[in-house]
Formats: sequence, C-alpha cells, structure tokens
Amino acid sequence: MIIIINMDDIKKILVINFGGIGDEILFLPTLISLKKEFPDAKITLALEPRSKGIKDLTDIIDEVLLIDVKSKRKYLELLKLIFEAQKGRFDLVVSSGANKFISILLFLTGIKFCYGYNTGRLSEILLTKAVTLDKNQYACDMYHDLITPITGIKTTLPEVKLEPTPKEPNTILIHPGVSRLSVQMGMIKTIPAEKWAKVIDLLLERGKKVILAGGPDDKECIETIRTTLPNKENENFVDYYGKTKSLIDLAKLIASAEKFVCSDSAPLHIGVAVKTKTYVIFGPTDDKKLIPQSPDVIAIKHSDNCSLKPCLWERRQTTCEQLVCLDIKPEKIVEIILL
Repeated sequence: MIIIINMDDIKKILVINFGGIGDEILFLPTLISLKKEFPDAKITLALEPRSKGIKDLTDIIDEVLLIDVKSKRKYLELLKLIFEAQKGRFDLVVSSGANKFISILLFLTGIKFCYGYNTGRLSEILLTKAVTLDKNQYACDMYHDLITPITGIKTTLPEVKLEPTPKEPNTILIHPGVSRLSVQMGMIKTIPAEKWAKVIDLLLERGKKVILAGGPDDKECIETIRTTLPNKENENFVDYYGKTKSLIDLAKLIASAEKFVCSDSAPLHIGVAVKTKTYVIFGPTDDKKLIPQSPDVIAIKHSDNCSLKPCLWERRQTTCEQLVCLDIKPEKIVEIILL
C-alpha cells in the first residue's frame, strides 16, 4: 500500500545507508526513484566516510553526511547523526539496516515521515511504515522495497552520470582486486593473483587487448600479477593500474571496454551501471543477490557442489580455509569470457 504524501510537503529528504561503496551503488536505484517522485526535493545521504566517493558517480545526491559507525566512537557518531538530522529539518527519512536500534534512531530525529525495515513491534510503532525485509533477492530490489509505501516508481538498476562513451573493440578490462577491509576481516572472495595473471596471459594468446586496472587496495595483487605475467611486454597488454584517480575515472574506463572481468567487489556494480558486458568471479557469496538476472552480467562459479555455498554472510562472517569454491581454472574462466 502506498501512503499518499503531498509532494509539496517534501522539500528535504534524509537517506541513511551504511556500508561500502558497493552498497552505495546498489542503493542508487532507491535514490533515483525518490528523486523522480519528489523532483524538487534535496537529498542528503548519510554514509560511512570510506564510501563518500559515491557522490562522484551521481547528481542525485545534493549533500553527504559522513558518519563513521565503524570507529571506536560510533555511539557519538550516531548522536551526531541525530543532531544533524534534527538541525537539518528534513521532511522524510529512509534508512536501510536491520538493526532494531534503527527505528529508535529515526524516531529521535523528529522527522515526520520515517521509513525503515520491520525489525519487530517497536519498529511498527515508531516508523511511519515498517517495510518487510526480503534478503532473498537482488540487493537493489531489497533496498528499493523501502520506498514502496512512498512511490510506485521502480528503478531497477544503478545509473551513473557519464557522457556517452564509445567502446574500444576487442578490449577486455580486468579489475582483479577486492577491498582491503574485506581481506582484513577474513572474507576472501576472489581467485589468487597468480590465477589472474594466467587468465590475462591466455586472453593475450587469443589476440585480445587486455587492460589491467585497480585501486590502492589492489596494490599487492597487481604487483604479483606483474611479476607472474610471462607476456607483460605484449603490445596488447596495457597496465593501467593507478591511473584511475576517482570512481568516475573507473566508470569511464569500464564503459569504454568491450568486456569487463572482475571480482565480487564494488567495480562490478559500476559495470552494471554503465552497461558493459560484465563477468564476475563468485565463490562464497550469493550471485543471485549481488547481480541482476541479465545476459549482460555473467557469474563465473566453480562446480564444486559444496553444500554450504553460498556461505559468506549466509552461514558465517568469514570464509573457510579450504576455499574450494574459488578453485576455478583460468582456462575455464577464459572459455566463459570468450563464449
């Protein structure tokens, strides 16, 4: 049921979404639909400092409010959020997150219209509408459910602000890394760097132009690829590591490639947004929740028949030591890419 809100009453919207840059990209369809429903409203996004680069990818967000919920002073940071929300005189607030504290936090902001996930009886009392949380779907759809009581508009995929970019024929862009934080937390989600080097070598053997890219978190992986790659002097190999200085630079690079190959990390969601044919290495995580059901986004998985897969976030918070699910042969990866 859509709760009718007078469009003229909504001048300022606060949206809260804590997580990495990938989570913010997945949240973009929700923001886009809100902007379509309330075109004259200003949108402020409260997010973690590590994800502030999302503003480079879109003109939907007017302001960002940085709240470091992972710091030792996270409770002071949440008090800051409440204070800034009260001071900002927002008309509507939407928050993701399944913590039972969220409904209390939103109530304390004093904002008239509050929307979040249903975390129990308290959320049903404190929120304008407590929305059922359905984790068994594509994450964009899960986030978008938050605003189904507000609008009938549905934006299905992330969109970024980018000038039309011509494709360079025969190019395959490789972005092998994952965030340093995920590695530090024991979440291994991609194949070893040595296998990435073999994938690149096989693609070069087949006459493809291969571009290698990555950010600061990928330094160790990139250096291993450089030292392992036997054919690095091949004229079709372009080492582009460190040359993308922002998320919009990376988006332009991905948009210019004919195909994009990456790990389960934020760049995959940029690939979806810029509509480049994207191939994603998946191991312990659930591809059905992280990529859309589309012929333009292909999950590359190992047929290991592990009864626990997908396990990461479903059954455990770190990956197992065996990582059989990531024992994907480079030849198989290349075969899928070149189909």
